Amino acid sequence: MLDELIRYWWAVALRGVLAVLFGLVALVWPDITIIVLVALFGAYVLVDGVIALGTAIFGGAQAARRRGWLIFEAVTGIAAGVITFIWPDITALALLMVIAAWALITGVVEILAATRLRRELEGEWLLAVSGVASIVFGLLLTMRPSAGAVAVVWLIGAYAILFGAVLVALGLRLRKVQHGGAYSSNHQPANA
Repeated sequence: MLDELIRYWWAVALRGVLAVLFGLVALVWPDITIIVLVALFGAYVLVDGVIALGTAIFGGAQAARRRGWLIFEAVTGIAAGVITFIWPDITALALLMVIAAWALITGVVEILAATRLRRELEGEWLLAVSGVASIVFGLLLTMRPSAGAVAVVWLIGAYAILFGAVLVALGLRLRKVQHGGAYSSNHQPANA
């Protein structure tokens, strides 16, 4: 699994960059309409789901152990994206529940992946932190769905930036490992 993550470090970093961009747009324009927020969220989770599906399909034997989880995460993301485009007039509460469900599922998958990586990569905690952030974000949305639209946009923006920054840091760490950086003592570098 680690070898595939290292090989496709750029996909991890790209997910992070997209999340940061999404978060910045949400913070710069907090008064955007719910339709625009739906479209931005739909585009983000659709691309994120496609990247996760690509990792599941092209991850090789190393991704086989977590392929089911990757496919589950991908289908969830793609479904959330498609739902937002099919029903663009979705209510704020329904959108929040879709976002919360996606964040909770993504968080669990990332924590599970970090747990598997802990023996293979130093710094796997970055993935665990992004998973915890996703779960906390999802729980906050489910506990406070009646918050104002602007407050929700700010919360979504802040979460996306934090989540994205952690993924970019993880992607860059994986790139460093690919170029001769340190693995944990339990893992030997793969021939790339």
